[in-house]
Amino acid sequence: MNHLLSILDLTKEQIIDYIATAEQFKKENAFYTNMNNRILVNLFYEPSTRTSCSFQTAMIKLGGHVINVTDKYSSVEKGESLEDTIKTLCCYADIIAIRHPQKGSVQTASLASSVPLINAGDGNGEHPTQALLDIFTIKTELMKYNLDITSDNRDRENIVITFVGDLKNSRTIHSLIHILYLFSKVSFHFICPKGLELPTEIINILNERTITFTTDLSLEEALKTTDVLYVTRIQKERFQSNEEYKSIVETEQDKYVITRSILHQYAKEKMIIMHPLPRLNEIEPEIDNDPRAVYFEQVKNGVYMRMAILENLLS
Repeated sequence: MNHLLSILDLTKEQIIDYIATAEQFKKENAFYTNMNNRILVNLFYEPSTRTSCSFQTAMIKLGGHVINVTDKYSSVEKGESLEDTIKTLCCYADIIAIRHPQKGSVQTASLASSVPLINAGDGNGEHPTQALLDIFTIKTELMKYNLDITSDNRDRENIVITFVGDLKNSRTIHSLIHILYLFSKVSFHFICPKGLELPTEIINILNERTITFTTDLSLEEALKTTDVLYVTRIQKERFQSNEEYKSIVETEQDKYVITRSILHQYAKEKMIIMHPLPRLNEIEPEIDNDPRAVYFEQVKNGVYMRMAILENLLS
């Protein structure tokens, strides 16, 4: 069965193919009949705006239909197992996109599925479709500065990606890092509150691949060399207690807020600012009008990348 569960399941060549297909869909910006009335089930055990809506939009633009299911309006409320829910939905669906709060849950669901399954986020594990739309955004936006992240040109300087925020719990960052280290000439700055560092297994992979990264720079220092600034919120829903969350927010969060003043003083003119959203207060709303801010372009790109994913899995 052809699922999309993890970025680790994809090769560099497959990722480049996804980018090319998404680019074509974006260029044409049309409605299609590719799906020939096929049905996508959106099974979301967690709240979602962008991922859920972009999957719906993508399927509709491809000529398919969508059934939306949440845990609050399904037999999950009665205690039905994940496996039984999946087996039931396979009776109605040609493909299922699932979001679940538990890491590894999508792997479990895939064993019960007789149709292609897409990981739309599993706890603090992975978010492969977000990572694919992010690399699509990075490529298209940096090309405006004649920087091609997918190129193996040895003469160019490293493209520097700075991740700021909750690196421990951001499934988006975890998946995106797994994509980025496949490409040559990239390096990283990791900036986060104490206790929210990247999982050890990802650090180990970067070390094994001899990828250059720093973990001890200030935001201001890192910005001086940054080409891609990727910001995330501190994810309250992943903490064991509200007290633990508040202790970090009250003492640490202000150190990681992106302001106009910081950008003006330290950031390069030719760089981009990304965020998977939703945003709290980690990026000042005034920055939305900065030409370097591309996080709402990320939202648009999500439709085209998910069109590419749906077409690939159902072709």
